[in-house]
Amino acid sequence: MELAHRDGVLNAASLMVSAPEAADAVARARRLPSLRVGLHVVLADGPAMLPRAAIPDLVDAQGRFGSAMARDGCRFFFLPHVRRQLAAEIRAQFEAFAATGLPLDHVNTHKHFHLHPTVLSLILSIGREFGLRAMRLPLESDAPLLLRPWLALLRGRLQRAGIAHNDYVVGIARSGAMDEAVLLAALSKLPEGIGEIYLHPAVTSGAAIAPTMAGYRHADELAALLSPRVRAALDAAGVRRGGFADVLAPA
Repeated sequence: MELAHRDGVLNAASLMVSAPEAADAVARARRLPSLRVGLHVVLADGPAMLPRAAIPDLVDAQGRFGSAMARDGCRFFFLPHVRRQLAAEIRAQFEAFAATGLPLDHVNTHKHFHLHPTVLSLILSIGREFGLRAMRLPLESDAPLLLRPWLALLRGRLQRAGIAHNDYVVGIARSGAMDEAVLLAALSKLPEGIGEIYLHPAVTSGAAIAPTMAGYRHADELAALLSPRVRAALDAAGVRRGGFADVLAPA
């Protein structure tokens, strides 16, 4: 993050407040006042903020959310006691972000779980207390047909709630493989509107980052963000760049 912003073209990042190295990430973000930082809410395949005793129906013995998102989504919708625990965890993550003192540029969710109406409702209601003004719309041009009704529902609910959002995302389908060539190709044919280019840069790759990212080429994505050719392509495109606070009108 620090390298990609200081020496590359990264404009914004999302913070997983429950991650083991969150304190280090916050310290680095504080040294980069021009980097826009948002909250990456984790409700699947990652560590929770609250102890297991507070949310026993959400996490395993190690305090981690599972990866069975369809099952968990049903439980969020149908079981009131699970929703109460879910609300408490979402609040805890917003509180942890607020405690960093970093301005809240945006909110998104791990694995785009805010496509779930219950998760979205809780984020919208709780997030307003913490200055939520913008969220990611994970809409890519080749999004699966099965997801399109949920994306349309998300877009409509964000608009009705007065929450700003991007028009499209580039990089979801090629997640973990946004190397220089792929990024340059994407920049040559950006759609109209406000877009978010989605990457997972790091100095190491694959399972060294997370077991579920074994095939990801994080270092190649970092190299793409540091590439002079990518910077030149962005400059030639003449697009305005920044975080959500820079490119979206206030809600």
